[in-house]
Amino acid sequence: MSLLYSSAIPTERVATIEAALIKVFNTTDVTGISLLAGGLSGSAVYKITLGGRHYVLKLGAANDTSAFPGSLALASAAGIAPALKYEDKLQGIVISDFIDNKPVRGIFAPDKLAGELGHAIKTVHAIPCNGEGKDLFETVDGMIEQFRNAKMLSGPLFDECFQYYGTIKNRYPRVASDKVFSHNDLNPSNILCDGERIWIIDWDVAYLNDRYVDLANAANFFVQTKEQESALLNAYFDHVVDDQKMARFYVMRQVCRIIYSLLMFQLAMRHKPAGYQHDQEMEGNDLRAFGSLMALGKLSLAEYEGQLMYGKALFNEAVHQMRTPRFADSLAQFE
Repeated sequence: MSLLYSSAIPTERVATIEAALIKVFNTTDVTGISLLAGGLSGSAVYKITLGGRHYVLKLGAANDTSAFPGSLALASAAGIAPALKYEDKLQGIVISDFIDNKPVRGIFAPDKLAGELGHAIKTVHAIPCNGEGKDLFETVDGMIEQFRNAKMLSGPLFDECFQYYGTIKNRYPRVASDKVFSHNDLNPSNILCDGERIWIIDWDVAYLNDRYVDLANAANFFVQTKEQESALLNAYFDHVVDDQKMARFYVMRQVCRIIYSLLMFQLAMRHKPAGYQHDQEMEGNDLRAFGSLMALGKLSLAEYEGQLMYGKALFNEAVHQMRTPRFADSLAQFE
């Protein structure tokens, strides 16, 4: 079956894709194709079948230089990303092995999952690479400025949150040895399991970053208890976890919640229905309520209402955590 007969593939990209298939598989006989859900990168991702085997075809923007050079190849060579079959940044085409994903929470008990994530992140951060990366706090500053300029939401809660963030920015330790090759978007859609082990996909925003960003992001999605925190950090740090490491981890969890909330607000701004006014109410928007509505199918992160509520829930959780004694105690570790 030629890709020309598939309405899933943009017609203008068929020729370059078929050239890639010839180079890798010596055939364009695709016997199946279906669109898969994508991540924040916005790339189109497909499951394709050739010769009785499944692969992933990812179509990104041509000449995209935003990603860290060679990030996918590095992750694949390290065995933490599925095997890379083909990559052409000029055309924005990637072909890799397909992972028959099993729900990771169904494979591993919560404490075990936290440990598995710690080991997986340790593998990512051990990948050798050269470069300077980006300054995390400069990036967040830019996101906050963009959010304020958009005048989407406002009020004392936002002022309080950004004041807390300013304190973190001024006191958080910058340690050169902690700037490592990082994935930067460890959300559940990017963490797959084949029934035995974890694989990490979607490396479009990978670059050198503070090691605690990946740890914090994974924890914000998968860690709920002190025991799970310990399992994650002990696996990552080989059971050498002191108060300073725990403080940096906990504070970074709040920074990452702020980052994800601002990303959700950006998406909501893009998808806001014409003439619609953003609901300014922040009260009652929490992660538990959001999760319940998602489970019932009443919200979707692909739509405005889901994006707005999730952004509010994450923002509220960050503020709640930054009001606690643990947050103050963590900041005290940086003095």
